Amino acid sequence: MAWLEYLLPLIFLFPLGAMAIIVIALRNLHDARVRSPFNARQLREPGQALRDRLDRAFAALFLNGALGPILTLAPLVYGMGRMLFASQQNWLEWALYGALSTVLVLVYCFLLIRDFQHIRRIKLGLACELAVGQELERLVRPEAHPYFVFHDVPTDNDIIDHVAVTPHGVFAVETRARMRPFTADGREIGLVTVEPQRLRFPGWSEHRPLVKARRASRWLASWLERQCGQPVPVLGVLALPGWDITCAGTPDGLMVVSGDALSEQINERHLGELDATLHDKVIAALIERAAELDRNPPPNEPSI
Repeated sequence: MAWLEYLLPLIFLFPLGAMAIIVIALRNLHDARVRSPFNARQLREPGQALRDRLDRAFAALFLNGALGPILTLAPLVYGMGRMLFASQQNWLEWALYGALSTVLVLVYCFLLIRDFQHIRRIKLGLACELAVGQELERLVRPEAHPYFVFHDVPTDNDIIDHVAVTPHGVFAVETRARMRPFTADGREIGLVTVEPQRLRFPGWSEHRPLVKARRASRWLASWLERQCGQPVPVLGVLALPGWDITCAGTPDGLMVVSGDALSEQINERHLGELDATLHDKVIAALIERAAELDRNPPPNEPSI
């Protein structure tokens, strides 16, 4: 029967199919997330949301790198089986199998390049968040208990990278990572000009980081007022690690910094006074809010 000539070669695909199933089953073998032995909540570090994204990016890279050769070989293996069982040799059919394998090679090469670039961007963002988080940790010291720092605080549909609580106000800190361009002679250009409505980088400009930082600070101020029953002084901070900042205008309700000596800059900025009762309410509300990220992950991944 003619249909057996197409069915029997599928036997040669069974080993490849078994390998593909094993690869898919092992795609989440590496999971760096750890949970507290005291309350089973996920332990969070600076840039934890980006760490989680990095784990998923590596899982995608593993999946594409392992499944690529398997799926690429599948048409060739099936074609060799057809050659054994076919009563007549059809060279057009064999060429079709070869072309299909070639297309799959190109597709998976593109996917691997995309995964590599995605991982590179996430690593850059994680490095910047760690640098800013390290600066903010200097606020927390034994002789200064009024200082608290929270990482990855969820809003209604996003994440605030860091929230610093001081006796003089609350700071919503957003971190953005941007690669510095090079001149023709290989020198890096690291100067960004801050304008009221945009950031002017060498060769391009952006306004979304300012919008995001301003939206985060306004949401935090509104939410804390509802939780505490009274207004709480909040200022948005946009950190651009690795860049030299020059101001051509001050964005409304924002402080744009490079991130270097951020703890001193925050400590010197007095937004208002938080009495002991209000301070404790703010800390309690933020502790509970940060815990919600484990129970209800945000629908959107944090931007870099």
